[in-house]
Amino acid sequence: MLGPQHDSVVTNREGGGNRLSQKIQQYLTSRSHSPLTLAAMDSADLLLQNFSASLRTLRIAMVTETYPPEINGVAMTMGRIVAGLQARGHSVQLVRPRQSRSELPANERLFEEILKQGIPIPRYDTLKLGLPAKQALVRLWAARRPDIVHVVTEGPLGWSALAAAAKLKLPVATDFHTNFHSYSEHYGVGWLKKPITTYLRKFHNKAQRTFVPTTTLQDELAALGLRNLQVVSRGVDTRLFNPARRSTGLRRQWGIGDDGLVVMCVGRMAPEKNLPLVLQTYQAMRVVRPDSRLVLVGDGPERAGLQREYPDAVFAGTRTGEDLAAHYASADVFLFPSITETYGNVTIEAMASGLAVVAYDYAAAREHIRHNSNGLTAPFDATKAFIKLAVALATDSPRIRALGAAAHITCAPIDWSHIVAEFEQALLELTAEPSHFSRPANAFA
Repeated sequence: MLGPQHDSVVTNREGGGNRLSQKIQQYLTSRSHSPLTLAAMDSADLLLQNFSASLRTLRIAMVTETYPPEINGVAMTMGRIVAGLQARGHSVQLVRPRQSRSELPANERLFEEILKQGIPIPRYDTLKLGLPAKQALVRLWAARRPDIVHVVTEGPLGWSALAAAAKLKLPVATDFHTNFHSYSEHYGVGWLKKPITTYLRKFHNKAQRTFVPTTTLQDELAALGLRNLQVVSRGVDTRLFNPARRSTGLRRQWGIGDDGLVVMCVGRMAPEKNLPLVLQTYQAMRVVRPDSRLVLVGDGPERAGLQREYPDAVFAGTRTGEDLAAHYASADVFLFPSITETYGNVTIEAMASGLAVVAYDYAAAREHIRHNSNGLTAPFDATKAFIKLAVALATDSPRIRALGAAAHITCAPIDWSHIVAEFEQALLELTAEPSHFSRPANAFA
């Protein structure tokens, strides 16, 4: 589903750079504004959003293998969605694996957690894979029947949720967040790509709707045989990720002055992220800009090896919240060469932070970057073109600033408040379809 905010982005894509020139100039002269000042500019919009909650509230059972405080794109996205749904008056029952023996489920107004048994995921030490729990979910939802079941991840717990929802004739939606079929090639098990694709197709085709973040992914999955696909975009917290959080002190910690060039990449340090290209591109940029510094934010199995090989780079580790936002805003150029993304939240976080982004032309970059107007895109997996764009950009500081300014402005219509409204509407439409039993009176208390 393409909401009004998506249409506005498409319209801007057609307009080229001239339409943004006045706003860019205003932004360039206001880089020293405080976060509070910039946040105040959105106060009227926030007030309207608070009064726009639907008159009909839902009781939503959400099943996921990952959720904050875990740090990854899926957890972050679902944390935003759940908070937004609660703010609009909907009740959420979150079913997920218990991450530690001492963990206790949350239970508060409009939010209830059900913690199930899980096992560690190889190479993802902080995550657990939920074990099958069909009968437990059938008992849970028969006693307190939700309006809809939303399955976020495709593990055994998610499969059990699909089976339980089918038995109880509950409407069910799924999310497609991760290209697991593409990941197999980066972990030396490319022969698994076909069976993984078959599993994902069977999994999602059991749902009445599968939400995907872009029209490009919708087309790709449809070609693989997935049905009932609907586009619900992703958002960015434009009050958190903001150029006003730029820190001279942080840049000095990195050993770079005001006029130097900070090149950044943010994300999990894992094979599927194509990090060798980040290092290769940076080395080429440094030839033409010796006053540059590479900052890598994140952690993962590749970090130790990269740190040994590139001791001059800054490995900032995992950062969250305002600390992460300050890291983004204190950089100048953002490199994102991953070729396995369904979306790539870091792309729009970097754009909202006022960085000049160099990325491949797909996923979030295709949705929101207009080449040479608010960022730079290379053809998918075209290594030489990617490096060439970044090197040319490194020598042109005014262009870096202009692209970053336009990127920041582009992100205004994709604040999470708009995306939650789009997601809410998709769920409301699905529950309004007449093919499912209505809930009894003893549904979520």
